[in-house]
Amino acid sequence: MKGYLVLENGRIFTGRLLNDCIKAGGEVVFSTAMISYQDIITDPSYYGQIVVMTYPLVGNVGFNEKSFASNAAMVKGLVMREATDFPSHYEMETDLISFLNKSEIAVLTEIDTRALTRVLRNQGTMGGVITDRIDNKALLMEKARKAAEATSGDMVKYVSRKNIMKFGQGDKKVVLIDLGTKRGVIESFINRGCQVIAVPAHSEYNDILDLNPDGVFVSDGPGDPRSISYVVNTVQHLVERKPLLGIGLGHQVIAMALGASIRRLDFGHRGSNHPVKNLNNSRVYITTQNHGYVIDENTIRDTSLEVTMRSLNDSTIEGIRHKSLPVFSVQFDPEGYPGYSDTGFFFDEYVAGL
Repeated sequence: MKGYLVLENGRIFTGRLLNDCIKAGGEVVFSTAMISYQDIITDPSYYGQIVVMTYPLVGNVGFNEKSFASNAAMVKGLVMREATDFPSHYEMETDLISFLNKSEIAVLTEIDTRALTRVLRNQGTMGGVITDRIDNKALLMEKARKAAEATSGDMVKYVSRKNIMKFGQGDKKVVLIDLGTKRGVIESFINRGCQVIAVPAHSEYNDILDLNPDGVFVSDGPGDPRSISYVVNTVQHLVERKPLLGIGLGHQVIAMALGASIRRLDFGHRGSNHPVKNLNNSRVYITTQNHGYVIDENTIRDTSLEVTMRSLNDSTIEGIRHKSLPVFSVQFDPEGYPGYSDTGFFFDEYVAGL
């Protein structure tokens, strides 16, 4: 069936719908990852977004639950050049299209993803609608705009867990504030001898302290950190009481809790090939990233924070550390789940200090 991606600026990309889902709206973003499409589709940080895969062939190893970042699909839609017809892998449980169809996720293929990515890079991330009809272009453009606006609010409330849960039996206890965490983060702590207590994002700081943790972890997640002031307030009350580590959205929350501001990037950082430089030893690491916001450089100078890492693509802040307290965070995903990671040592450093 013929399908279309209509952007809020009026651009229309024609392709083919591959499953039964014929309409979807969301913020249109692109990922430069060559692998890990299973991780991307199930990553809560992509909640509310239509993801454009820049790598031309997707789905070649099928789908298996072992590679899920969470328990279900999180994206609103997937746009790609080609979906493989013959997936093959010894751990494959189903194929890409069957999984997305079951998850009610729209899939649009045969799109010129190079041209689409250039539009997003030049004009910035924007809303879009996947549809089977373009009779009323003006109406579709308005729906695309509203879909993008929806992602600028509190998206954490849709992906954070509902109840407190315990994982592992380690000697050290870490309370994880779940803003939309991935399974790999929890496993990273368990593999380092920690017991993880995952709590909902709206948990009060005194309830977290009542759990008597050795440290508190602020997870990654979707959306604008400026819309979750309730989490920022919680972290403000924890900074001087417990060692803190944050990644992704949690990194931005910690920065805000300590006085810095956040700004929106034009098209964000999304992919598994982003080079980041450690300013302390000048080493460069290849990182996995998915974020549309970043710490405002002009607001960090008057805080108690120091910059520890920077992106080599655009020099934006990728790591911070408190000058005197055991508090630090990074913008990228150090767990590298389900694959290898250059930066898993951040978990080692944090756990060793508990």
